[in-house]
Amino acid sequence: MSAPAQLVLRARAGIAERLALSAATAEGAHTATSEVPGWLDRHRQSGGTVVRRIPFAELDHWSFAPDTGNLRHSSGRFFTIEGLHVVRPEADWQQPIIVQPEIGILGILAKEFDGVLHFLMQAKMEPGNPNLVQLSPTVQATRSNYTKAHGGTAVKYLEHFLAPQRDQVLTDVLQSEHGAWFYRKRNRNMIVEVDGDVPVDDAFCWLTLGQILKLLRLDNVVNMDARTVLASAPALRAEPKALSSDPDLLAWFTGERARHDVRARRMPLRAINGWQTGEHSISRVDGRFFRVVAVSVEGAGREVGGWTQPIIEPVQPGIVGFAYRVFGGVPHVLAHARVEGGFLDTVELAPTVQCVPSNYAHLPAEDRPLFLDAMLNASPDRIRYSTVHSEEGGRFLNAESRYLIVETDETTTPTQPPPGYHWVTPGQLNWLAGHSRYVNVQARTLLAVLSTAIGGRGAL
Repeated sequence: MSAPAQLVLRARAGIAERLALSAATAEGAHTATSEVPGWLDRHRQSGGTVVRRIPFAELDHWSFAPDTGNLRHSSGRFFTIEGLHVVRPEADWQQPIIVQPEIGILGILAKEFDGVLHFLMQAKMEPGNPNLVQLSPTVQATRSNYTKAHGGTAVKYLEHFLAPQRDQVLTDVLQSEHGAWFYRKRNRNMIVEVDGDVPVDDAFCWLTLGQILKLLRLDNVVNMDARTVLASAPALRAEPKALSSDPDLLAWFTGERARHDVRARRMPLRAINGWQTGEHSISRVDGRFFRVVAVSVEGAGREVGGWTQPIIEPVQPGIVGFAYRVFGGVPHVLAHARVEGGFLDTVELAPTVQCVPSNYAHLPAEDRPLFLDAMLNASPDRIRYSTVHSEEGGRFLNAESRYLIVETDETTTPTQPPPGYHWVTPGQLNWLAGHSRYVNVQARTLLAVLSTAIGGRGAL
């Protein structure tokens, strides 16, 4: 006779409270916050990494397929650069896109010291980072990397994330990445708690969430992968009310997904229109948006010491910003149901503004992205957060954006926003970020800092 089934609570108590305590702890038990930038600098200098641009002909183990022109690795692993054709009722376009179907792991180890959760962060070199070394998750690896397709060494601490005990997992969710540059890319975002001793070498350090939040105020210190993992974790939100109920918000978002007719299909890279392939780059004829280039990486101090690879480089820095208002004493941000050709679903919730302004400089004001001027022309006393962050440095070269949270008013961001936009609370955004394909990677970066950026503001 089998034992009776054992029921458990649907929600594990205390996770959000423990994370909130860590966020409120400004200094940790191991490393002072002020020491982290210098620690990253030391790893940058001691690594001796050299990243240089090379012509496509100098790529090692990469080549253009003779039939499609797709740029691929000889192993068949890692990723490919292919063409994408996106068709919408009002427009269509073709572009290069990164195709990387395997799901990687972005994992942060957590451990209590003196009753407070600390997180094991890594000083990690990525060739596309403007300053090479940034604060990264404990594990940041594609399946090709952690199965050693490159023939390199093992990924440290990987074992904690491959088969963790269920009661050790604080957060675990598949999240999308940049839909403008990746085709349906997802990574597993995880925070896993450990009890026993964890050997820590010089490239890793324990920090509280409060320390990481401080570091998120500094330009190009906390990398994209760390930001998205932290944003996916549950947060305490004292928001009994909002402009929209949670069911109404979901109904609006489902309606946005349903009303957008987006058809995206992969196509041969050599056949895309409006792009030209040269010795050193694949770029648009008009020079806008981004280009595909090749780099050589030497002295990497990674699982392998050096390699070559193709990489996407945007033409100019971007602006990513949330408009912020308070309604009835409750903070809200203006989210945009944004279409990107590489999304698995038609739209995801994005910041109010997400663009490279120079791409639209030639257009009249009415054809530029909505609310862009509210970000570009915001007075300093209305800017709640302003920091430069780079995107994922393994696939994108010098992809920097200024991330903003700007307090606005009825004249610039009305209570009844235009179609495709919706006011949401930080708590609602955090709730949605706990699920796959709701909140895009740029919005998750801003979500990671929302509570500290807008906390304590008065009602409008």
